[in-house]
Amino acid sequence: MQTVNVNLADRPYPIHIGPNLLGNADALRPFVRGGTLAIVTNETLGPMFLPRLREMASAMGKAAIEIVLPDGEAYKTADSLDRIYSAMLAAKCDRKTTILAVGGGVIGDVAGFAAATYLRGIPFVQLPTTLLAQVDSSVGGKTAINHPLGKNMIGAFYQPEAVLSDTTTLKTLPAREYASGLAEIIKHALIFDAPHLAELERDIDKLNARDADTLARVIAHSCRIKADVVKCDERETLGIRALLNLGHTFGHAVETEMGYGAWMHGEAVAVGCVLAAELSQQLGHLSADDVARVKRLFVAVHLPVALPECRAVNLLAHMQRDKKNEGGTVTLVLLKKLGEAYLDRAVAERELLDFLAARTARAAGR
Repeated sequence: MQTVNVNLADRPYPIHIGPNLLGNADALRPFVRGGTLAIVTNETLGPMFLPRLREMASAMGKAAIEIVLPDGEAYKTADSLDRIYSAMLAAKCDRKTTILAVGGGVIGDVAGFAAATYLRGIPFVQLPTTLLAQVDSSVGGKTAINHPLGKNMIGAFYQPEAVLSDTTTLKTLPAREYASGLAEIIKHALIFDAPHLAELERDIDKLNARDADTLARVIAHSCRIKADVVKCDERETLGIRALLNLGHTFGHAVETEMGYGAWMHGEAVAVGCVLAAELSQQLGHLSADDVARVKRLFVAVHLPVALPECRAVNLLAHMQRDKKNEGGTVTLVLLKKLGEAYLDRAVAERELLDFLAARTARAAGR
């Protein structure tokens, strides 16, 4: 097992990464305060993991309530949040109840938001079961639900007691979900770590084969990158943590426009990173070879690199509601070079619309 520490000044916590952590009572015990575990998962994962989690709760001498939500990004909603509240209120859960978020980013975000707001805040532990959640969404305390007008627009910063990333769960992850996680790993390298980008290119066959040693190393590396950023700018007020949103301004617009769940988050992020690279080239920062290199890496891990058929004006409208925006100006995360990102609020909306229109026209074959 590897451990990465998120060294926040007043509430540090560990990220444990290794096999067979899900259901491991000894691994979880130090992070559970009360006598009840509220296990939040989804309909797909419940049959796979709930029997193991019931045994773990029994071994720890804890009561357990099981809250099983529908599976998918389309259910990252206020209705799902209310189902968690209702189940916990019915079970008379108190402030020492610990929520276990068992699943991917949707479960982690919704269960984390429930923990942040139930009785004004109760402890929770992230048990991410997807690669994307293990390298990104479970780390750093961002919790949220979606709104029809925008992704992750309603939420809270709320840190877990710990993150237990069981790498064994990745063995049977569907191919699209696995590739979606690789998008976030590549994103981290594009933002902060050009040498790591070269390592990912070198190890692409091992990553596609889900080699256990390579995965553990890469997951830990991504978690260290994100932990260092969160330590410096936990609530995204200094412009440092916002850099982690490379590809997300474009990507969230795609997810919202196409309907939540039609595109996986990592698929939209991959396209968003390519668009950010292309716009960075248009602004004179990256070379054509740099952009080609970005595209090759995403293609190599079976991710899309071009927009679907959609309207540029709709994408821009979604981007105008992005959380990073200030004073009505669209804020973009772009690249000065591979491995060095920056915030850009100087791209005029007319230029951005023309940029998007050229690429939606390409998608439509015009």
